[in-house]
Amino acid sequence: MSRIGKNPITIPEGVTVDIQADVVTVKGKLGELSQTYDSISISQQDGQLLLTRPSESKTHKAKHGLYRALLANMVLGVTTGFTKELELVGVGYRASNQGQKLDLALGFSHNIVFELPVEVKLETVSEKGKNPIIKLSSYDNQLVGSIAAKIRSFRKPEPYKGKGVKFVGEEIRRKAGKSA
Repeated sequence: MSRIGKNPITIPEGVTVDIQADVVTVKGKLGELSQTYDSISISQQDGQLLLTRPSESKTHKAKHGLYRALLANMVLGVTTGFTKELELVGVGYRASNQGQKLDLALGFSHNIVFELPVEVKLETVSEKGKNPIIKLSSYDNQLVGSIAAKIRSFRKPEPYKGKGVKFVGEEIRRKAGKSA
């Protein structure tokens, strides 16, 4: 039995789950998410979602844990939401936003202007003496993660000086550089 897949998902108050033939839709106070699925049966009993697989084949075992994790993230997303924070490390690196447009100064000749979808809330924090921070929050975990990875890819942290866009709390493996 899959250790992740066999755990039931508790449905909190105010969340509705609609199970169709191949689509699960979760609605909550923050939004609505839907996920397609196949070869796994999903049932709702006593305020919990239970997933079962038809056989012990390798693909069924893999999908059992996958869909359980995706559904748990959907339920968590529509109730509390997800937040990712990015930190800009480097002299002259700045971030500002006007609505859903993120304006990044990352040491290139021109600023990078990045348009975010409406599902993602954007906030930039710039304090004197500290690195600028970009806060992304949404009810969709996959969307927040992919946008944060895209912003990080504009200037990945480099191992010699540690400059670049990194996640808050991320440890960068530093290299020694040339020895004189």
